[in-house]
Amino acid sequence: MKVTVNVSDWDTYWDKLQTTMAGGNPPDVFAMDAPLYPDYQSRGVLLNLQSYIDRDGFDLAGYYGASLVCYQTPEGYFGLPRDIQPSVMYFNKDMFDEAGLAYPDENWTWDDLVEAGKALTKDTDGDGQIDQFGIWADLWDMELLWASLIWQNQGEILNTDYTKTLLGEEGAMGAWQFIYDMLFEYGIMPSPSVAEQFGDPFESGNAAMTPAGHWVVPFYNNVDFNWDVAHLPQGKARASIVNSVGFVISKDSQHPEEAWAFLKHLVGEPGQTKITGLGLGVPSLMSIANSDAYLKQDTAPINHQLFLDAMEYAKVKPCFRGYDAWATLFGDGMLPIWLGEAELEPTLQDLIPQADQILQEAQQ
Repeated sequence: MKVTVNVSDWDTYWDKLQTTMAGGNPPDVFAMDAPLYPDYQSRGVLLNLQSYIDRDGFDLAGYYGASLVCYQTPEGYFGLPRDIQPSVMYFNKDMFDEAGLAYPDENWTWDDLVEAGKALTKDTDGDGQIDQFGIWADLWDMELLWASLIWQNQGEILNTDYTKTLLGEEGAMGAWQFIYDMLFEYGIMPSPSVAEQFGDPFESGNAAMTPAGHWVVPFYNNVDFNWDVAHLPQGKARASIVNSVGFVISKDSQHPEEAWAFLKHLVGEPGQTKITGLGLGVPSLMSIANSDAYLKQDTAPINHQLFLDAMEYAKVKPCFRGYDAWATLFGDGMLPIWLGEAELEPTLQDLIPQADQILQEAQQ
């Protein structure tokens, strides 16, 4: 079987995918971000894999349950997971050593992070501008920080049937306020406009900590400082977020059997072993995640086991119809707050009804 592989960076991939689908020439097999999956599946553009799974006795029991949640539908599976991405805290060991601080551990709280962040935030070149921050996080997407903080504060993001946005409720408001305080009261986090000057402030050596999944490991392996990973600090509860990237098959594929064989290879042990070597994710197959292929990968000399430990308390990133529009509304709509140009409560009071309208229209 001959396979033609088309590679694209993450940001442009989705536009290219939409273009090929609109042109009636979609790929046979393509990657799918789990939160976007319900929209694609509901539009009837994906092949139902359930009959192939049943026919071949393809065993799903060996996958992390969290990796399968978003792909399950009453009609069966229209996609299967390639990897999982639990969010953990990356930290610059050299900065901690220079400040005489102990590394973050499993007992760390957000109060501990704030205190360490104050000691790590400084003007290193004496020009009157802070150029080293305690922590940086991309606040546009819930996956990096704010979903975990909301859950840790015993709040929720949406109701269980994805018809109502809960980001203005008490638990969520406490999390939003904490992010605001890290930016403007404690001064340990750069605003998006300041962070933009550094690219990725952690990678550039301008931030001591950042929350992220395993996908950044290959990029951070090129830095000139020592770093490792730790659990996210604890709030009222311990929580993190886990996302999944999977593979799906176009319903209009002219080669469904070959596409299924290729997809099985990608999400099975051979494919996951090879993909694991790239360091871009944690295998969704537990056997590969607990093997030397993952735990002793040569991408970076860090504690890869910690990502598996984080799966014990990670919650699945919400996957629902209308996700892209809903997430874009909040990503763009909250930006003025993080720039210091708007207030929390009025902004959320304006955004939440719009978000609920998106959810209602997506259900139709």
